[in-house]
Amino acid sequence: MLKQNHRAWIEVNQLAIKHNVQQLKSLLNPETELMAIVKADAYGHGAVEVSQAAIEAGASWLGVATIPEGIQLRNAGITAPILVLGATNAADEVKAIAEYRLQPTICNSKQSLIYHEVLSIIGEKVPIHLKIDTGMSRLGVDWQEAIAFVKLVQHLPNLEIISLYSHFATADELDRSFMHLQSQRFAQVIETLKHEGLAPPRIHICNTAAMIGNRQIHYDMVRAGLGIYGLYPASHLKNIIDLQPALTVKARITQVKEITAGTSISYGRAFIASENMKMATVAIGYADGIPRGLSNRIRVAVHGQRVEQIGTITMDQCAIDVTNIPDVNIGDTVTFLGGDSGNTADDWANLLNTISWEILCGFKHRLPRINVAEAIATPQRSLI
Repeated sequence: MLKQNHRAWIEVNQLAIKHNVQQLKSLLNPETELMAIVKADAYGHGAVEVSQAAIEAGASWLGVATIPEGIQLRNAGITAPILVLGATNAADEVKAIAEYRLQPTICNSKQSLIYHEVLSIIGEKVPIHLKIDTGMSRLGVDWQEAIAFVKLVQHLPNLEIISLYSHFATADELDRSFMHLQSQRFAQVIETLKHEGLAPPRIHICNTAAMIGNRQIHYDMVRAGLGIYGLYPASHLKNIIDLQPALTVKARITQVKEITAGTSISYGRAFIASENMKMATVAIGYADGIPRGLSNRIRVAVHGQRVEQIGTITMDQCAIDVTNIPDVNIGDTVTFLGGDSGNTADDWANLLNTISWEILCGFKHRLPRINVAEAIATPQRSLI
């Protein structure tokens, strides 16, 4: 049997996950709940393990994008309430929601009637969450139609309204004018519902950016995604709480060799040695989640020293310059992201003109996730 001597892998620091949850909870009133968003395999960190760590640290809800993501958590023995954030419309989806005790997002009247019909047939009642579109224009009933929507659903006996929620489009931007408009629309819906005696048990609108930046709109629950994994949604939100990145990407050297000046490396000859040098091939590439667009643009760590990545990053391999690393050998570990690499997902995202969310979600499942428990530095004092 093949021994577990991974060519490349991801280390996930569960103590960092717990630390980040606790830091986020420090912003909340005691009665405000925290939902840990663990969709997309917990942003590439491993959904089951992250969910368990987040719950241990004080999260009381979990959020996923799809039914299979929720089923995975249930099959792992996780009993916390799970909100499915994506739209579900087919009869078999409704049945799976009921069977696995998941809680769906209901986005429109037609969907609510489908749920009611299927649940009536199978004799089930499920808790649901109503999505109101205040400006994201993705899922949900238009905010001006929210009252009629709530009244309709309340008359469907197989559906139990657990919460009403919306989602910000610009919570991470410095210009908060549109965020404030969305917040005002949401507040207007809530006030009308309260006036008519229709207020749901829970109300929530904040993602990580909104919960860090504005305590006044935490309501009954917040939905924390990126912050749980130790990254800030925007630079102006840093230093309010202390978040610690939880993910480190590593790979092994598979060959070391000397090359002469004029030698080209990898596809397209994008790197040509200007002098004699020593290079190492590393067993990780863009099929693992190292973007090809970073070719010749990043530094990585070997033996605690930062060195240049050279040549085009290929599907399964890339090369690094180890000329100044005297004792480098096959099997040595190279750190690409996190740890002593000096690189963060934000750094890579900035180089590629994208967002850190995309970097984290890009790491493929052929990289094993290895859970570690590394001590966290003393957090900074909150400035709020």
